[in-house]
Amino acid sequence: MYRWRLYMRTKAFTLIELLVVIAIIAVLMAILMPSLRLARDQARRVHCISNVKTLALAWYMYKDDNSDKLVPGNTNPNNWVDRPSPQQAPIEEQHDAIRRGKLFPYTKTVDVYHCPADRRQSGLNAAFLTFSVAGGANGEDWGEYTKARLYGDLKRPSTKYVFVEEMDTRGTNIGSWQMNPRSRRWVDPMAMWHNKRTTLGFADGHAEMRQWKDQSLIEWLEKALHGEPGFQFDMTPPGDEVEDLEYMIEGFPAKSIP
Repeated sequence: MYRWRLYMRTKAFTLIELLVVIAIIAVLMAILMPSLRLARDQARRVHCISNVKTLALAWYMYKDDNSDKLVPGNTNPNNWVDRPSPQQAPIEEQHDAIRRGKLFPYTKTVDVYHCPADRRQSGLNAAFLTFSVAGGANGEDWGEYTKARLYGDLKRPSTKYVFVEEMDTRGTNIGSWQMNPRSRRWVDPMAMWHNKRTTLGFADGHAEMRQWKDQSLIEWLEKALHGEPGFQFDMTPPGDEVEDLEYMIEGFPAKSIP
């Protein structure tokens, strides 16, 4: 019996040994967690690009079936998606508004209208629809351009984005994604769910992410992302920070910009 007790005492962990084990586990977690987050973020990016590509291909097929006409790009009845009422409608009602849209027969699932990194599915302004159609692609009327109504109105369609990952701070995205390409101002904030990147879907059916570079734009989008009070839906960048603005003006899918 004495030998057994002595054996058990020699096999027990001391406090120092337990602390060493805990410290090792903590170090391993600190090493692994960034890699796990990076892998998760990368998977979400791939998923998001895949969803936007599906939408862009559906948009492309619609014009093939409708004599080159672009699907209406607003959020109303008989548009690419319908508008839920109110803007903060429950998520299931937002799903129903998507199903009533003209593109749903081509996509057949509501999942592709949502980015897995979009965190707006809970809270007061819960939202499901992540992507919007740019106003110049037969969207809502806007005084800054003449919108395209036919696919032939778009010059160099592979360079013209149609879908924009949008961040409406008031709830689900409504209307079209807008900017002022003639007066050179931002209007609607893009979503930065992917580490200062936004997913765009183009008129030839491909999709890609834009890495934002201008600090004034990034700060403005971060205010929208975090729901800061007093956010304004109109921003004129300083004259030395227009690289991102030029990119979005160049790719804006209008028939003409005066």
